[in-house]
Amino acid sequence: MATPNSKPTRLLLVDDDQHLLQSMGQWLDSQGFAIQMASSIAEAKDRLANTAFDVALIDVRLGNEDGFELLEYCTKSIPQLVSMMMTGYATVDTGIEAKRNGASDLLTKPLIDDELLMAIDKAMSQRKVIEENKSLKAQLDNKFEKSNIVGSDLRMRKIFDMIDNIADTKATVLITGESGTGKSLIARAIHQRSNRKDRPFVEVACGALPENLLESELFGHVAGSFTGATANKEGKFQQADGGTIFLDEIGTASPGLQVKLLRVLQEFEFEQVGGTKTFRTNTRVVLATNEDLELAVAENRFRQDLFYRINVINLLLPSLRERPSDVPSLAMHFLKKVCKEEGRDLEGFDNQAIQAMRGYSWPGNVRELQNIVERAVLLGKGPELGVQDLPSHIANVSPSAQITIASPSARQTLKEALEGPERMIILQRLQENNWNRNETADQLGINRTTLYKKMKKLGLDTPEYAQVIE
Repeated sequence: MATPNSKPTRLLLVDDDQHLLQSMGQWLDSQGFAIQMASSIAEAKDRLANTAFDVALIDVRLGNEDGFELLEYCTKSIPQLVSMMMTGYATVDTGIEAKRNGASDLLTKPLIDDELLMAIDKAMSQRKVIEENKSLKAQLDNKFEKSNIVGSDLRMRKIFDMIDNIADTKATVLITGESGTGKSLIARAIHQRSNRKDRPFVEVACGALPENLLESELFGHVAGSFTGATANKEGKFQQADGGTIFLDEIGTASPGLQVKLLRVLQEFEFEQVGGTKTFRTNTRVVLATNEDLELAVAENRFRQDLFYRINVINLLLPSLRERPSDVPSLAMHFLKKVCKEEGRDLEGFDNQAIQAMRGYSWPGNVRELQNIVERAVLLGKGPELGVQDLPSHIANVSPSAQITIASPSARQTLKEALEGPERMIILQRLQENNWNRNETADQLGINRTTLYKKMKKLGLDTPEYAQVIE
């Protein structure tokens, strides 16, 4: 069947009864379907090899052959094909077997015209939903592919390499760094690069829920376990079975919840809230925090054994002020994204705007940059964005002030605030001296040992870094 602006539905009809095959084929043809017919499995496979069908309607009994054999072939070899079975000897077991082997429906002979049309229409609707879901998933996969995480800074490149190395392991990953550095994006990239990518990725913001609700959210609950629990609820660990669960803001977890998380990570077992049944889970766990968990352990706010268990692989994301060379590429990435979404055509940022953004301290990190770029694209007037399109606190700060002064909202210690300019001064001297550390140390008035320690602390401990700095 086809609408005026669409192609007719291509339907393969398979039945060994020639009289039924011809009469049903003629009637379906009169209804606007593009029909081909086959009376055996071999003939059906030949038709399937030469035509991209939308629907296959297969009889359960094909003479001495079994229609379920053809159904299994279609399900495995042509997953996009919607297959329906028909039989004159329907039983409950037949229906169960048909569904189990991938059939969208089991129709009982003699087929009634309206019921057949409705079944085909339902099958095509299911196919459309499946195709749309695959398209959306492909878009989501592309959005969170590692290649879409922008950054040429050496530390980011090391993180990209680490993602590839750990993606297919089941090891627990702890992602640390300031708010807005892209921890969720990295967690999704790990999932998308792994052999679990076709299974669920479930994200839980631990800091957004009170303790009792968070426990229920993670592990589920049984009806009557607490006020308002009117029905059984499946938890996020069950939903993520076979895939990945991402626990953001893990530093906010209560002591009681920490005990249960430790058990899940060690034994892969848990019970629902109020329940006694033990569930097993095959879930890869990725966690993130912007807190100093070692300090939290020292202050007895976080269990030491849980910290050791989750800190198997630690990915520390650098703040944006620590990788200013990435600001231009990130800004252009976000500009292109917003332009595409809003239907705008902009050339980019002028040099003055780029320099202003490079010098700014970015207390909100990549998330703040994304918001600033989106604002500039939406409010900008000309084909190229300049400092006049940036907020005043970025546009009106002199380059020297931008380098040395961090926004109060960053809540940095004096030591942290001084690391940025210190790093830039050392990097500049190293580049000027072609990475000769002796000359650099002499110019800076420090000994070589002190320089080596500072380079390691500030992430400048390899000349490879010079290749990725503009």
